[in-house]
Amino acid sequence: MKDDVLKYLKNFQIDFNRFIKKSNKDIIIAAKIITEAFKKKNKLLICGNGGSASDAQHFSAELVGRFKKERVSLPAIALNTDTSSITAIANDYDYKMVFSRQIEGLGQKGDILLAISTSGNSQNIKEAIKTAKKKNIITIGLTGKNKSIVLKESDYCISVPSKETSHIQELHIIVLHLLCILIEKNI
Repeated sequence: MKDDVLKYLKNFQIDFNRFIKKSNKDIIIAAKIITEAFKKKNKLLICGNGGSASDAQHFSAELVGRFKKERVSLPAIALNTDTSSITAIANDYDYKMVFSRQIEGLGQKGDILLAISTSGNSQNIKEAIKTAKKKNIITIGLTGKNKSIVLKESDYCISVPSKETSHIQELHIIVLHLLCILIEKNI
């Protein structure tokens, strides 16, 4: 068991070291874009599936509440938290529409969409990005290391350098916390 723990941590360390070298610029750009939207009284819409849904909800809570700094509440909405909307849309339309339909109703020009997907290939995330673009909403993807739909379709993308789902999720939490720090510093 000890070997399993050490192997996992060593593999994560490799991905983390790649992350340190690669992702700084993309995180800073995303933080600036989100901060400017907040300053203009626009909102951040966030979506994800599974563990990425939890990350979306976590990030939204840090922005609406606070992360480290006492400040004004920021307008962030995790689209995956409204179970009534999600189940109605999935039932009446299709599961791939659960986020795009909400963006259609809630999103406005100048808002930001943060689409979180470890694979980068979820159909409902693809539809969310497509709908956001139709509404002149800036799209930021957060994904893993692969040539994905999210990477291809987003205006900006933070692609963490790992193919291991658990490592991608762990690095996503670091990215989201870094975004919180940068946004709070500049708001």
